[in-house]
Amino acid sequence: MNFGEIKNCDIADGQGVRVTLFVSGCTNHCEGCFQPQTWDFDFGKPFTRETEDELLTMLAPSYINGLTLLGGEPMEPQNQRALLPFVRRVRETYPDKTVWCYSGFTLEELLTDGSHPRCEVTDELLSMIDVLVDGKFILAQKDISLRFRGSRNQRVLDLPATLSSGRITLWEDGLGKTPVKGRKE
Repeated sequence: MNFGEIKNCDIADGQGVRVTLFVSGCTNHCEGCFQPQTWDFDFGKPFTRETEDELLTMLAPSYINGLTLLGGEPMEPQNQRALLPFVRRVRETYPDKTVWCYSGFTLEELLTDGSHPRCEVTDELLSMIDVLVDGKFILAQKDISLRFRGSRNQRVLDLPATLSSGRITLWEDGLGKTPVKGRKE
């Protein structure tokens, strides 16, 4: 897997101050995508053990709330396979930090056997994500007033609640519910 960019101290792509990893490769090719250069799976630099170590160091400060995965498309099967061991390390090292993931695939697509994004590691990777922002960016539904998403069709899912109940549960940021915190395993 390659990555296009890493941001330290990002406040746009999830709750609080985050470290964000923009992976390379995407087959969705959404019209109006803000990072079309990341569609190419060969864009950027190789994601190595050294890259993982750098990200883990960036996640260390107490003011960092967690990690956000975006792209490109983190849920492309080849990216999932590369991200899974890294996200395991994040969970082991920082169990109280949150993991957010932005995907142009819907949760339903990710859970459907035989769909393009579903592979042998999908379920385990999803089990380590706190918030999934899902759905393709649709230019005709673009709405800059939305928090943590770009178009009205996209959802911000409380993934642990959704997976445990089998019902779509939208994430709320403290307006009537406690925000999702790192999983206690």
